[in-house]
Amino acid sequence: MNKIVRDADEAVREIPDGASIMVGGFGLCGIPENLIKALVRKGTRGLTVISNNAGVSDYGIGLLLQTRQVGKMIATYVGENDLFESQFLSGALEVELVPQGTFAERIRAGGAGIPAFFTPTGYGTKVAEGKETRAFGSRTCVLETALRADYAFVKAHRGDRLGNLVYRKTARNFNPMMAAAGRLTIAEVEELVEPGAIDPDSVHTPGIFVQKVFQGKAYEKRIEQRTTRP
Repeated sequence: MNKIVRDADEAVREIPDGASIMVGGFGLCGIPENLIKALVRKGTRGLTVISNNAGVSDYGIGLLLQTRQVGKMIATYVGENDLFESQFLSGALEVELVPQGTFAERIRAGGAGIPAFFTPTGYGTKVAEGKETRAFGSRTCVLETALRADYAFVKAHRGDRLGNLVYRKTARNFNPMMAAAGRLTIAEVEELVEPGAIDPDSVHTPGIFVQKVFQGKAYEKRIEQRTTRP
């Protein structure tokens, strides 16, 4: 099956207002730059965005915050982005903060078809308020539910027209697990190749998890903070 679409604009064309979207990446590393920009151009609003963090105020998910297209974020980290902070503090943006390890496991569980799991992380804190707890031996754990989304935006180094993906180095962060947890996964790749060009043993995300794929362009690959010697 050929899953190739022309570009990012075609890939996001059918995403409706109010959709939930997982966005891969860690900070600005391995983020789906083309898909985020296409969603800004489309103007889809009332989005629930599930991402480790919101990048910076003028790039990545920060572009969607600029245009007030995000109604809720489920994330682990709120630093580096003053726009995220100001919208959160003013009440313009609903935020669900999740411990990073719990966040990763909730997404992995969603992709694996596991509805919930117990973890000791967060017990005795605000994270556990309103949630079921249970003792296992000497540790009390909190019941956390899995995370899934209507769509998953992921960015890979290489991909073929069947949707098989390979991530490069640190960009292999939340992308693989989000690809499995999205009901419809869209992948942008730096290099688009024919089936058979990728060694099967090197595939990180099998094509069964991907519904659309396209070759991205004009990647900036920004770094949030760069420190150099004088």
